[in-house]
Amino acid sequence: MPTVPVPLLRLRAPAALVLCLVLVLLGSLWTAPPARAADQGSGFGTWAPLSAHGWHGSMLVGGVHTYCIIPGLPLPTGGSVDHGRSGSAAGLSPHQLAGINLLVTKYGQTADPVQSAAVGWAVKSIANREATLHAWGYRGDSLAEAVHWTFSKLAPEHSAGVGSLAEAYYAEGMAVTVPSSSASLTLTTDTADPRRGTVQLDASAAGTITLTHAVFADTGSPERADAAPGTAYAIVATPPTDDGAPFSVHARAHGSAGFAPAVRHFTTPGGQDTAGPGGHIEFTAEATDAAPRPVVFTPGLTTRVAEPEIEGGPFVDDVTLSPIEGAWPRAADGTFVVLRATAQVYRTEAVLPETEAVPADAEHVGDLALESDPATGPGVYRVTSEWELPGPGVYTAVWRIDSAEQDPATAPHLRPGFSWTENFGVATQMVTVTAPPPPEQPTPEKPPVAQPPVEPSRTLAATGSDGLTPRIAGAGGAALLLGIALLAHLRQRRRATASL
Repeated sequence: MPTVPVPLLRLRAPAALVLCLVLVLLGSLWTAPPARAADQGSGFGTWAPLSAHGWHGSMLVGGVHTYCIIPGLPLPTGGSVDHGRSGSAAGLSPHQLAGINLLVTKYGQTADPVQSAAVGWAVKSIANREATLHAWGYRGDSLAEAVHWTFSKLAPEHSAGVGSLAEAYYAEGMAVTVPSSSASLTLTTDTADPRRGTVQLDASAAGTITLTHAVFADTGSPERADAAPGTAYAIVATPPTDDGAPFSVHARAHGSAGFAPAVRHFTTPGGQDTAGPGGHIEFTAEATDAAPRPVVFTPGLTTRVAEPEIEGGPFVDDVTLSPIEGAWPRAADGTFVVLRATAQVYRTEAVLPETEAVPADAEHVGDLALESDPATGPGVYRVTSEWELPGPGVYTAVWRIDSAEQDPATAPHLRPGFSWTENFGVATQMVTVTAPPPPEQPTPEKPPVAQPPVEPSRTLAATGSDGLTPRIAGAGGAALLLGIALLAHLRQRRRATASL
C-alpha cells in the first residue's frame, strides 16, 4: 500500500497543542508574589487613593500596620503585593531603611491615631524630607509646621500632638546606626591562677553570653543576659570531671544588633510603596580557650611515724598525700602531677605540747623530702632519713608544702602563694629514742665465813676416843716439847752461873 504523505502542518498542530498545555500547567505552578488589598489602619483623613487632605496613618496588610514610603503618590487601596523582607525597598539606603524599620516596628504597630499619623509623617520624611514637607502646599522647612499646615484643616485638635511626635520620631530614626551582624568573643586565662580569667563580647549591641565549664565570678551563674560590648567580665573555671584532667572553657554569645536595614516591602500598582517591620540583625559568636586549663587543687598531708619508740637508727615516717579541695591534677599525658613536700626534724629533751611554732630550744637535726609518684599520685609514702638519729631524746618532724618549692609544671596547679606547714609536736609525729642501760658492775668476792667451834661429843667412839682426841693429843705434844726446851735453857744458865 503506498505511503500517503501527511502535511507537515498537520504533524505540528498536535505538538503545539501539547506544548501549550504544558505551559499552562507550568504557569499554574509558578506563583507570583501574593496580592491582597490594604485595609484602613489607624490615623486621620479619607481612605481613598486621592482626597483633599489625604490619609495620614497606617494601612493594614494581613494584620500588619504598614506606612507609605514615597510622598505624593495615591493611597494604595488596591491589591498590594508582598515582596517580603527587602534591603533595597524603593531604592532607599541602608541607613534610611534602618530608621524606617525602627519607627514602624517600635511605634507603628498601634491603634492610636495620633501616634500612627506621626509615624507616617516621620517615615516619609526619612525617605524624602523635602517632598514630604511640601506635599500639601507648605513652603517652609519645619516638620511640625508642615504637619500643622495640613492638620489645621483635617484635625486641628491633634495638630500639635502629631507634629511634636513626628519631630521626635524623625530625629530618632535619623540617629539610628546601621547594625552589623559581626561579633566576637575573647577568653583569657589568668597565668597566676588558671581557674580565673575573663570573657569579653565585641559586638554592635549587648547580648547573652553562655559559658561551658565556667561561671561568672560576680553571680556564680554560667549565663549573663546583659553582657555589654567591650566589657571584660571575670569568670571562674569549673572542671567538668573529677579525674583531674586539663579542660577548656567554651563561651557562646547571641543577641540582636538592632533594627535591620530592611523593611517588609509592599507595592500597589499605581499607588504607594509601603513598609512594615523588617526585623532585627542577629549575631552569634563563640570562643574556646587557646590552651587547656590545668586543674587547681589544695593538697593535704598527714603523717605517722613507723615506730613511736626506738633505740636508734634513721627517722622513718609514713606520709599520706591527698587532695583536700579539688581533684589531684593530671598532666597532658594522663599522669598525675608530681607534688613535693619537705620536712625538718627537731630534737627535744621531753615530749612537748602541740604548737604552731617550733619551740626556741628545739634542736634541728636533719631534713626529709618526698616527691609523689606520677603513676599513682595521692597515697601513702614511707620516707626514711639518710642519716641516723644522733642520740636519746624526742624527735619531731614538721612537714611543709609550698608552691615555691614545686616543679614549674606543678606550680600552676596550686593557688598563688600556696603554703601549708604542719604543727610542731603532732602526737603521731614523735619518736622517742631511749637511753641505753648502764653497764653491769662486777660482783665482789665474799670473805670466808668463820666456823663456830664444835663442842666435843661426850660419847666415846668404839675406838675409845672421841673426835677431839687427836687434836688434844697434838696440842699436848707441842706443850711437851716446849717444856723440854725450857728445861734445857734453865740448865744451861745454871752451868754458866756455876762456872763464875
